[in-house]
Amino acid sequence: METRFTRGKSAILEHSLTRLKTEVSVWRALFGKEANKLEQANDDDKTYYIIEKEPLINIFTSVPKENSTLNCAAFTGGAVEAILTHSGFPAKVTVHWHKGATLMIKFDEAVITQDKALEGR
Repeated sequence: METRFTRGKSAILEHSLTRLKTEVSVWRALFGKEANKLEQANDDDKTYYIIEKEPLINIFTSVPKENSTLNCAAFTGGAVEAILTHSGFPAKVTVHWHKGATLMIKFDEAVITQDKALEGR
């Protein structure tokens, strides 16, 4: 989750990723590698996606056949939400199965307002 993964010039994503970035990215610290993709939704400036084709947590988790729809990467979503929220960027994170595990991050309106105020400086 480093700033070099930004595709556009979204100040929200750059600010949040810069704030989260340490010497090693948060994602790399958690999973030993970088996420496959980081994208912003085309129609919503509050929504971002982290796409992981083969989530590490799913590789090492056995799911019984009767729970075949269980996506253990939801645990990852909780960790990302906690990191963002406690870093001053309140967000809700949900995990979906699309092109692998897709973490959908929806920032609170307060984050967007703060971002727009910073852009106006």
